[in-house]
Amino acid sequence: MRLKKLLLINFKNLPQAELTLSEGINCFVGDNGAGKTNLLDAVYYLSMSKSAFTMTDGQSVHHGEEFFVTEGTYQSDSGASEVVNCSFSRRGGKVLKRNGKEYDRIADHVGAFPVVIVSPRDTELITDAAEERRRHLNAIISQLDRQYLNSMMRYNAVLAERNRFLKGGSDEVMLQIYDMQLAEHGTRVYEARQQIVERLRPLVEEYYRTLSDDREQVEISYRSELEQMPLTDILLRSRERDIVNQFTTSGVHRDDLIFRIGGYPLRKYGSQGQQKSFLIALKLAEYRLLAEASGEKPILLLDDLFDKLDLGRVEKLLSLVGGEEFGQICITDCNKLRLETTLERACCDYSLFTVEGGDIKK
Repeated sequence: MRLKKLLLINFKNLPQAELTLSEGINCFVGDNGAGKTNLLDAVYYLSMSKSAFTMTDGQSVHHGEEFFVTEGTYQSDSGASEVVNCSFSRRGGKVLKRNGKEYDRIADHVGAFPVVIVSPRDTELITDAAEERRRHLNAIISQLDRQYLNSMMRYNAVLAERNRFLKGGSDEVMLQIYDMQLAEHGTRVYEARQQIVERLRPLVEEYYRTLSDDREQVEISYRSELEQMPLTDILLRSRERDIVNQFTTSGVHRDDLIFRIGGYPLRKYGSQGQQKSFLIALKLAEYRLLAEASGEKPILLLDDLFDKLDLGRVEKLLSLVGGEEFGQICITDCNKLRLETTLERACCDYSLFTVEGGDIKK
């Protein structure tokens, strides 16, 4: 998958931009705050119909404006060309079109134009609570499996209803109905998560060995209450606690991903460089699964490439993603000389863009 042209109007601090991207590596250099990350987020937005970061659509509108427009012309690996247009206005909301036709459900767009982003904000996957890791896991599987997104949405809807009910009632019949629905959708969610983590594990280990020269061993695993018993039994066991607390205390909304290095928690025992290398390995593993599932090479976005990585690991990463396994790549960095020197050492061809005050020049 390749993004040939990108048009932006009033997207974050980019009032207007129109650029043509190369098939391989596209580098965006400029000072901090110039708009480099926002440019990558616009590419992500077109593919996923939402920001890569925890921002609402309204927060993505340029200050003082009432709307934004993002539009991209894509070319598939088979040569087919498609146009995606996503606009948002404070009064009218979001409209997403593919080749001029508006989607009935925006969720149907997810996975059609695969993308993977590596960003300094990924550290939240390690440092923040389990909710962030679940959100990320949901985003991965949603690009791979349309039914998963449907099951997750249904589970969350039933969970919200059950929690509202628990605030004012404890009727056994109603709780049994909610529990049956939660078990139906939650079991599908659990099975999909379990399968994807099993597929990710060897790939994460493989990519991490490459980035670290096989100096450390890492591991990713999935923790869920459903490993011990069916969700119906779990909900029944926690029934009294739920009634007292007035919310659902057990279920797949409590699951977590566990990251380890050398057998110990990555959060406590991994250095910043080791943590960043692990996160990159995780994202590259996701890239491989997306490529296999879609038959398209996803667009890879590398934001602030040198953040917390030494030159050796950056060179290894660039040599890796510059190979035939990967397709179009967008890279940002604030140091033009450093980026160019490292790319040349890694023997990578690239196109260079300068970003200054929201203006982009090739």
